[in-house]
Amino acid sequence: MGSTIDVAAAIDQRSLSRLQLRVITLCILVAIIDGFDALAIAFVAPLAAKDIHVPVSAFGPIFGAGTLGLTLGALCLPPLADRFGRKLITILACVIFGILSLVTAHAATFGQFALLRFLACVGVGAATPNVVALALEYAPKRMKALLVTVVTGGFPLGAVLGGSISAQMIPKWGWQSVFYLGGITPLVLAAILIIALPESIRFLVNSERKPSKIANYLRSIAPDLSIPADARFVIPESRLGGIPVRHLLADGRAPMTLLLWAAFYLNLLLLFFMYNWLPPMMHQSGLPIQRAIIATVVFNLGGFVGGIVLGRLMDRGNAYTVLAAAYACGAVCVAALGFLGFSIPLLMIVIAIAGFCVVGGQTAANALAATSYPTAIRATGVGWALGIGRIGSIVGPVIGGVAMSAHLELRDIFLCAAIPALGAALAIWLLGRTTLRVPVAVRAG
Repeated sequence: MGSTIDVAAAIDQRSLSRLQLRVITLCILVAIIDGFDALAIAFVAPLAAKDIHVPVSAFGPIFGAGTLGLTLGALCLPPLADRFGRKLITILACVIFGILSLVTAHAATFGQFALLRFLACVGVGAATPNVVALALEYAPKRMKALLVTVVTGGFPLGAVLGGSISAQMIPKWGWQSVFYLGGITPLVLAAILIIALPESIRFLVNSERKPSKIANYLRSIAPDLSIPADARFVIPESRLGGIPVRHLLADGRAPMTLLLWAAFYLNLLLLFFMYNWLPPMMHQSGLPIQRAIIATVVFNLGGFVGGIVLGRLMDRGNAYTVLAAAYACGAVCVAALGFLGFSIPLLMIVIAIAGFCVVGGQTAANALAATSYPTAIRATGVGWALGIGRIGSIVGPVIGGVAMSAHLELRDIFLCAAIPALGAALAIWLLGRTTLRVPVAVRAG
């Protein structure tokens, strides 16, 4: 019988290799394009609304249709990734939202916009859980939270780049140009992924597939490691058979999973309310559309920095305390937005801090979810947390549309918007206390 090689230990004991850096880079690119495509509708809403002859407040259901697509994509496709592999589903997701973004550029009615956003966002919703799982499964233990937050930080970075580019493209070439760019780039990236993206090494080990590929990947990660031809590869996790979803609530995971779902629901409700309605609210209150879009850019730029900083802090300290504190601070900043008036420098500073806590907190929560589940159900665990959370992201934009239609004061809208952030902080605090009572063999993956 051949020697046994612990793949997880081999990864944890070495610095990052070129193969791992390639995986992280490609995952970041997917997340960047994911963020651009998910938020493209917010950039174009004020002008597209005029073309289809509806008030911008009527775009609430269109925003909701997109987030419904994100929800179904996150719930339905990640379990397939746990069965058939991360690479295949990631490529499929890019193709789906690439093609449908191109078609959205030709939408001419309210119904067409809603349907196309729904279908395109099914692909967008499937991408994030897979790149999170891929990044974590190639990351050394000491850098897991940092690398996952760097990857998922690509989502707000995509919004930053998308907002900056859109602000320049829309006046020159119209709102349709945003969807052309958002369609071509994921299709090009899908072709690159086919050639350059390796399958998750932990997935291959756990599913007992392609030992020759595992050996080749491991030689790239650990060139000093002797790998006999008859080596047997293992990871220190039990294999879970059957339907992946049912394991999320089994073996003592139910309290952890339910609290994760609550935190994701509340924070994504707030996050997508801010994503979709921050530009229209700023514009309706008197800011030029370019300045209103920049407010969203600042929000997401703060989120990109926040994800990296929070990820590093989570690797070094108590992840639950770090994340709960970030959500609580985010609640304060969101509430403050209604009281600042239009002192542009002060407004942008508070928006940036809010993004640091709310957007950065979500990328950190993705890392927390990924490290909470074993390889066999990791994509499913992250996908279902995002899927349940995105029910909140459907509710948030719709509530924003109702509030805008009712002509509520911005102060009242932002005060109400702070409540979900406080709830998310409480859920994460309780999660830390609950998880500490669960046996390590059950809660760690």
